[in-house]
Amino acid sequence: MPEAPESGGSGQFVTYMLRCGDGSYYVGHTDDLTLKVAQHQAGTCDEYTTTRQPVELAWSSPFASRDAAFAAERRVKGWSRAKREALIAGDPKLIAQLASMAPVSRMPASSAVDLDRVNRPVIVLVRPQLGENIGKAARAMLNFGLDEIRLVAPRDGWPNPSAGPAAAGANVVLEKAQVFDTLAEAVADCAQVYATTVRKRGVTKPVVTPEEAAQAIHRDPGRSALVFGPERSGLDSDDVALARAILTVPINPEFASLNLAQAVILCAYEWSKGVALAQPTAEDVLPPAPQEELEGMIGQLIEMLEPTGYFRPDSRSDVTRRTLRGVLTKPGWNHLEVRTLRGVLSSLRMGPRED
Repeated sequence: MPEAPESGGSGQFVTYMLRCGDGSYYVGHTDDLTLKVAQHQAGTCDEYTTTRQPVELAWSSPFASRDAAFAAERRVKGWSRAKREALIAGDPKLIAQLASMAPVSRMPASSAVDLDRVNRPVIVLVRPQLGENIGKAARAMLNFGLDEIRLVAPRDGWPNPSAGPAAAGANVVLEKAQVFDTLAEAVADCAQVYATTVRKRGVTKPVVTPEEAAQAIHRDPGRSALVFGPERSGLDSDDVALARAILTVPINPEFASLNLAQAVILCAYEWSKGVALAQPTAEDVLPPAPQEELEGMIGQLIEMLEPTGYFRPDSRSDVTRRTLRGVLTKPGWNHLEVRTLRGVLSSLRMGPRED
C-alpha cells in the first residue's frame, strides 16, 4: 500500500510520486509533503500536473537529507511504469527482485565515480533569449545528473513562465537557477571555465572536445563551468576571453548549427560517462520469474490441454510435453509476464462472460 502522506516541514525530506488523471506519474521531492501535494492538487505547482488533473499521492518515502531525496527522485524517474507500479503496490517479491539488480554503469565500477561526491560542472547560459530554451537545457542537464544552472542577463528576465513546461519535470534545476549581471560574476568561483563555440573568435586558447573537457573536470581540482552563448549568435569574443579553454564539437563544416539544448546535452553526456548513472534500458528489464511460478503456468496450461486430446497419441505424449515446455521456458518470462499469461489461461477456462 502507498505510504500515508507525511509532512516534511520539520527538516524531513520526502520523495513522492503522484498519480495523474491521465494515468501518468509525476515524481518529485520536497521538505513539506502536505503543502506540496495540496499545491499540485490545486494546479498551482507544476505545468505537468496542472494539465493532468485530478492528481493523488500514490507513494512517498522520507529521507535524511535533500540530496538523498533528490537522488531517489532521479532514480525513480528512470524506472519503467511497471517498476513504479510495483513500488506503489508494495509487492515485496517484485521489489526484492528489482533491488537485486545491480545498475549498469557506463564505466567499469573501478573507475566510476559516486554521483554525490563528484565535481559537477556548472552550466552557464549567457544572455539566453527564450524561456523555452532555458527549460530544455535544464531537462538535458538533469537527464545526466547536472542540476546547477546560472543565467547571465536573460533577455526576458527570470523567472520565465515558458521555462517550466519545456523542462518537462526538471523543476529542481529551474528552482535552483541563479541570475548574474555579467559572465565574470557567474564564473567567479570556478577554477576551470570552458567556452563552447564552433567558431574561431580570434582568441588564442587551448581547444578541447567535450570528452576531453569532461575528463579534465573529473581530474582537476576546483569548480568547473561550461559556458554557452545566446541562441542566435553564440558567445562573443569578450565572453570567450574569460575562459581558460575553448570547447568545440567536431561537426559538419557545411552545417555547423547546434541548438542550445543539443549543445548542453552533448557536454552533459560526456561528463556523465565518468559517474555511476544507471542505463534506463537496464532498469526496464525485469529478471526471469522464479522456477516455481513458471512451473505453475506450465502446469495450468497442460491441465487445460489434456481434456482436449492435445497430447495424443500416447506414444508422442512425452515428446509433445517436452517441446511445449521448451517453447514456454525459452523466452525467460518475468514475474509480471507469467502473472499476465496465467490470467489469460484462467479467462479462457471460464469462457465468455455474460454482460
